[in-house]
Parts: sequence; structure tokens; C-alpha cells
Amino acid sequence: MGQGRKEILWELAEKVGAELNYEIVEVALTREGGQQFLRVFIDRPEGIGIKDCEVFSKRLSAVLDEEDPIPTAYLLEVSSPGLERPLTKPEHFQRFAGQGVEISLFAPLQGKRRIRGRLKGWSAQPESQISVEVGGVTVDIPWDMISKARLRIID
Repeated sequence: MGQGRKEILWELAEKVGAELNYEIVEVALTREGGQQFLRVFIDRPEGIGIKDCEVFSKRLSAVLDEEDPIPTAYLLEVSSPGLERPLTKPEHFQRFAGQGVEISLFAPLQGKRRIRGRLKGWSAQPESQISVEVGGVTVDIPWDMISKARLRIID
């Protein structure tokens, strides 16, 4: 079976990111008010500015025009991930350990579908999971239960 559209878009964005030295944080194709949007969040250690978004957008747009993975009209938006950035890769969970996080789950864990706390990290042993400290208690969350995750400013 062939790749899905989401995987193809991630692959194309990653290709441009590698070429221009940007990390791809998230790629999302959404529909809002009848309009389709392709949103790509990029980052790098020194941060992202408007010029970075412009350079990446122009290059990705050329690749998308050539490959044509989206058969209908869409708007391309490229931006930095912001302070409450999405966490989409294991390395994100390692890099941002110690910071506030909000995790949405596919199914309840300990009676909750949303967990807020302080990120402790990611581990591949014995199975892939992340650890979050919630009210002084560590909660281990299997990787395959995570629907969405993002940094959150917590008290």
C-alpha cells in the first residue's frame, strides 16, 4: 500500500528542512471555513525569524508545485512552533524535559484523556513511553496512546 498524504507531506517538508538546515516540528493539512491549509512549523537552535519562514516557504512551495501531493487549492503557512510548541518526535520529549506539558490521549489513562504536568522525559525501554510528573506523582504514558502533545506554561 502506498504512503498516505500526511506521510508524503512530512517527507517533502523533511527533505526541504534537511536542505536548508531546519527541523520540521509539525506538518498539518486542515480545512477551515471551506479553505484548506498546509501548516508547517520549523525550528532551529538559534530560533526562527520571518526571513527563515519566507525562505523555507518559497523552497517548499516549489517542491510542492513539482510533486503536486495536494490535488486541490490550499494555502501554505510556515511559522515557528512558538512557546507552547507541539511535541511530535521522541527527541522533543528529551530536549524539553523539565518543562510544562499537556498530553492528549487516544483513550483514558488512569481515568483521564488529558494530562498536564512537568515533562520528565522519553524512554524506549522496555517500551516507548514518556513520563510526566503530575502533583508529585510520575505518570508513564505509552507512546502509542499519545494523540497530541505540546509544551504548556504551568504554575
